[in-house]
Amino acid sequence: MTTKTSKRINVTFHTSLLEELKHHIPSRERNRFIVEVTEKELHRRRLLLALRESAGAWSEEDHPDLETPEDIDGYVSRLHETWMPSSWEKIAGDEGENG
Repeated sequence: MTTKTSKRINVTFHTSLLEELKHHIPSRERNRFIVEVTEKELHRRRLLLALRESAGAWSEEDHPDLETPEDIDGYVSRLHETWMPSSWEKIAGDEGENG
């Protein structure tokens, strides 16, 4: 089991933003709210960076088999068939073995 350590920081808000935060978020929930919103925004920024860095990695010339929406749907269906269990019983069985 891993534990996360916390550290207090000092953050400055514009007065109007702080008033809005106080209006919408009860005082005992503000820390959790600010942490969750920060985590979501950092996750979004990491995804955008990954998209920018991977731009151009998949070219149409490399995949002529995926020219139409139907081609893409078939490709996605094949991925689901190989990645997803074929029944809920298999899913429940896997949980029993691993959990």
